[in-house]
Amino acid sequence: MPKPFTYPLLSKESSMPFAQIHILEGRTEEQKKAVIEKVSQALVEATGAPIDNVRVWITEVPKENWGIAGVSAKELGR
Repeated sequence: MPKPFTYPLLSKESSMPFAQIHILEGRTEEQKKAVIEKVSQALVEATGAPIDNVRVWITEVPKENWGIAGVSAKELGR
């Protein structure tokens, strides 16, 4: 298995990967917890940063504020 890519100018201790996830409102707390855990693990594997340095921010977007092909997700019944 190949070694994960690391940024040459950053040490593992100074690397602080941050992921911002935008999702439609309505996910359960368990689903959001799973997203946070899996995205965090992916960032650890991809960057080599310690898990304690990883940050994940979930933004829930109201369905009327999310457009798909010119129509809101709410109008589409999503």
